[in-house]
Amino acid sequence: MTAPPDDASVAQRIARSFPSLSQSHREVARYVLAHPLKAATLPVAELAELVGVSVATANRFARALDFEGYAQFRAALVLGFEGALAPVEKLRGDLERPADPASVFDATFAAIARNLEATRGSLDAGACERAVAAIRAARRVYVLGFGSSSWPAGLLARNLDLARQDVHLLATVEGPAFAARALRRLTADDLVIVLATPRYFADTVRLATQGQESGATVLALTDGPHSPVAARATITLSVRTDSRYFAASDASLAALVEALSSAVAHASGDLVAAATRLTESVLPWLDGDYAAWPPQGGLAAWPPQGGPAAWSPRGAPSPDPDPEP
Repeated sequence: MTAPPDDASVAQRIARSFPSLSQSHREVARYVLAHPLKAATLPVAELAELVGVSVATANRFARALDFEGYAQFRAALVLGFEGALAPVEKLRGDLERPADPASVFDATFAAIARNLEATRGSLDAGACERAVAAIRAARRVYVLGFGSSSWPAGLLARNLDLARQDVHLLATVEGPAFAARALRRLTADDLVIVLATPRYFADTVRLATQGQESGATVLALTDGPHSPVAARATITLSVRTDSRYFAASDASLAALVEALSSAVAHASGDLVAAATRLTESVLPWLDGDYAAWPPQGGLAAWPPQGGPAAWSPRGAPSPDPDPEP
């Protein structure tokens, strides 16, 4: 009779087998329990070297846990970290293929182009319209993203601030605790925009759930319906994020942020006036001919003696309105 499959985890197998393990096997077990993620990524020779045992001992350790061999042991260990380890396994394979820097540049740009084209081709026109309408109609907009999603979240909040008021970026140095406090004020009139691509932060998922449970509209910018934040979202806009060297490509998420921001700006109607006001407000901080604006003494000092032509950029000498012949 064939024995039923053993569904116990690696940690459970170690616990039940530990009393009967040899001293060297116990050393391997201790290392695996202390560094399960690292052990799941190591070939047998590297694990044996780190622990200070032979490759044969490492293989026998796997069989002592009722695995057929080290490959089966490592596969079982990987299962517990499947999502987190996928980029590591992919990177290991990529690094084994020789490539010069120029070819890596070329391959990366090609991958980004494929991601963008796939994202563009899969856009749901109805979801795009609903997303723009939700941003324009919300009383307050909260933008949430951690990890690699924090900088696209900041870009989105910055761009939306041009088109509407009450845009709040929740990715701050204080972390998720600040976001949780801010979201306690959510109402059904508010909008939470959640940005998340692999690897997904548990805090992002919890805060998206908080937004959903509050009755607020939740707009997810993520990598597809399988994303844990998509299940909490009222509206989802998806991007393709394939990357050879990282968990996810940030370029396609940044492109979606710019596309969404552009659509909101276009729908706002008064973008020219808003852009003019913004430009006037930042003139004193711009380098170049506008750096000296407004003139010393304020607008009351304008025009300068000698007329407007006498004004010059900061640091440059003013032309003499009445030079010597």
